[in-house]
Amino acid sequence: MPLARIDLVRGKPAAFRKALGEIVYKAMTETINVPANDKFQIITEHAPEEFNIAESYLGNDYTQDVILIQVTLNAGRTVEMKKAFFVRVRREDVVINLVEVAKENWSFGGGIAQYAT
Repeated sequence: MPLARIDLVRGKPAAFRKALGEIVYKAMTETINVPANDKFQIITEHAPEEFNIAESYLGNDYTQDVILIQVTLNAGRTVEMKKAFFVRVRREDVVINLVEVAKENWSFGGGIAQYAT
């Protein structure tokens, strides 16, 4: 189960935010083996002054429209899969961070660790 947190500057239309979430979800299903209906996303808008980001880093330039994406997911994807995900989402003005955790760290409700063996 991936949990995607998507942060962006306030002011984008609801349709943009929804499309952004769908792009991230589709990229996960097509590149890092996320199953259908395994979609948990939090899309949060912020005032521009709440972002404190360098104008450039490692050859990438960022504007006020930068989007930060953090995905918490089960450990085990290959480096190639992760690279495919990064390319698939968007190349400009996007920073992506993957946080891998052990499967037993999830509960989908009912107080049960469904993935724990």
